[in-house]
Parts: sequence; structure tokens; C-alpha cells
Amino acid sequence: MERRTILKSLPALSFLNANNTTPAEAMQKRIVKPKRLNLGDTLGLIAPAGPVSDETVEKAVRNLTDLGFKVKLGKNLRAQNGYLAGSDAQRLEDFHWSFSDREVNAVWCIRGGYGATRVLPNVDFSIIKKNPKIFIGYSDITAYHTAIFQKTGLVTFHGPVGASDYTNYTKPYVWDILTKPTPQYVLKNADENLKNPSNLFKLEVIKAGMVQGKLIGGNLTLLSAMCGTPFALKSVKGKILFLEDIEERPYRVDRMLTQLMQSVDLSQAAGIALGIFEGCNPKEGEQSLSLIECIKDRLGQLNMPIIYGLSIGHIKNQYTLPIGIEAVLNTEGGTITLMESAVL
Repeated sequence: MERRTILKSLPALSFLNANNTTPAEAMQKRIVKPKRLNLGDTLGLIAPAGPVSDETVEKAVRNLTDLGFKVKLGKNLRAQNGYLAGSDAQRLEDFHWSFSDREVNAVWCIRGGYGATRVLPNVDFSIIKKNPKIFIGYSDITAYHTAIFQKTGLVTFHGPVGASDYTNYTKPYVWDILTKPTPQYVLKNADENLKNPSNLFKLEVIKAGMVQGKLIGGNLTLLSAMCGTPFALKSVKGKILFLEDIEERPYRVDRMLTQLMQSVDLSQAAGIALGIFEGCNPKEGEQSLSLIECIKDRLGQLNMPIIYGLSIGHIKNQYTLPIGIEAVLNTEGGTITLMESAVL
């Protein structure tokens, strides 16, 4: 599959950038890109949210070594405290270690789960500022992505966790984006996703169009749960907001979108890119809107390009999204083009 293309009309896209920030605002939002990975580099594997089994650790190590990297395990990786991967202090210790250890070239979360938001108040963001490096994961890891980007400007990566399924679709994207400083890189939907018989895997254009802006977002449950906290998503002005979730019935998606809309002015976004909300259909016989009807009801009045069904989320075939990088969302064909490299 061809994943790169040069946008011949690049200068013409300048009018698409809705991020009308002042020079002072731009200085405050300085983007910090991490160093790219090379074969043989060492990854710090941590569990900053839910607990993991020995089988999960083995799978993650196998996945990452198959990519060509060495793996260094966090001291508390196997710690367990009910639905948490050890105590808050243990998870925080591994999180700080992974950024401060000079041997570790990138931080890879082994899974999501629950527990990231509990740790955020005690994160020492100065450690991240002094040691900027690749940080990758999704789901509950959205809490870290949002906080890190807003506090430090570091580009982080919404992509497969250590224990994900590294399919022939997922693997090239994570490799290219983390190892190759390549501008104008096109992310296309997985054919396997489009062939899935579930209506939740189908592309649905809510509002057509093409727009440019910096990528921001992640798991809807986490973004809504962070509303009203010091780590909440502060602004989506001029940005492309991407969202995904799993196993949430439409009325819950409605509730979370409503909470997000009442906390952040979504009308200021450049566009909205929705992933695949697997398992988010109503129960059979339940009096309910469908997921797509729910999304149209909540977001349909926004005057911007909006598309559902991109290869983002709790699915086997997913691409990697760098948070904070300039991108173009095009609802025609359902593509996201990274307009600049995400790594140095």
C-alpha cells in the first residue's frame, strides 16, 4: 500500500490553517519533537495504568524485539493492586524512571486500562522537559498525552501499546512515523477495517471538507473525565481533534460529547476525526439512537469537516498519530496527511 504522497498544491493549503494565534501564543505553544528511533535502540516498557499478566509482558517484549529494538522493563511493571498496575507511587516511579534513564530511547506503555489520571497530580514534568523522548500508547494513556503536550509541548504518539496486535497494517505506520523524519506522509484507512461487516467500521462523512491544523485528542472517555481538572484539554482552537472509544452505548457517548462540548469550545476546532467506536451500538431492542445518529446529533451543527470511521482506536489495524504535529484532514477518501515529521 502506498503511504506517502507529495501534496503538489501545498502552498494552496495555507488558507486551510484555522490556527490564528498571536506570536506570543505561538511562543507559549512551542512544539518539542523527540529524537527518532534507530534499530537496536532501547525501549522502556512501563504499565502506567492497568495491571498486566506474565503472558502480556511476554507478548509485548516479543512485539518490540520483533520491531528491532531492545526492551528494558520498568521495576514495577508486574506490580498489581486490583485494577491498577501497583500503587500510584509505583506507577509514578516507573514513569519518571523511563524518562530519566539515559539508556532508554523511548517510553512504550504496555497497555491502557485505568489509573493514569490518579498519577497526573504528582508527575514531575521537569523530568520530561529535560529528557524529551518518544512516548507512545492509547486508551487510558490519553491522560498522559494530553498533560504532557500541554505542560511541555512534547510531541507524543497515540498508537499501539506494547501488547497490541502488530498487524501488517499497524507495524509499518508505527515504524515509519517513529524512525523516519518524513513530511507529507499520508495515513490511509485499513482495507481490513473497511471490509468488516459491522456498521461501526464504515466511513461516514458528517461534514465534508479538507482542513489543516495540529493534531490533538485521544480517548473520549478520558478527555471527558479530565474536564474540570488542571489537566483538562484547554483548547482546540485551530486544531484537528481526533476521538475514539470502545464498548460505550450511544447515550454514554452522548453524555461524554456533551460534557466535552460544555468544557471546551469545539466550534473553534479546525475539524474532527473520529476513529472506530467498536462495541458502541445500542443493545438489541433498546430504545436508542444509533452511534452515528448520536454523533450527528451532537456534532452535526459544527461548521467544519467531520468524519467517522478512521483507523484509530481499540482495533487491530490502527495507525499512529503524533499529537501536536501539523496535519491535513480530508474527508474525501478519509485521509490524514502529516505535513511535517514527528521526530528529529
